[in-house]
Amino acid sequence: MFSKELTELLVQVITSWQVIAITIALIFFIYLVNYAARTYHRPASVSKSKPKKVKPPPAPKEEKKEEDEETLPS
Repeated sequence: MFSKELTELLVQVITSWQVIAITIALIFFIYLVNYAARTYHRPASVSKSKPKKVKPPPAPKEEKKEEDEETLPS
């Protein structure tokens, strides 16, 4: 499908020193950016969002009176 000339041209371009140097530079740059992002990432506990409102605890339930137990049929 490819002609012999096109195949040779692709091999020469891919193995040229400019392409190899740019590829190594890009890999190094991406590694450096990922390293900085991991290093300076803020922890989850430090957030600028508003604190959530705390609901008051529910009122204690009243205990059943002894009278209610006595009125139940046996």
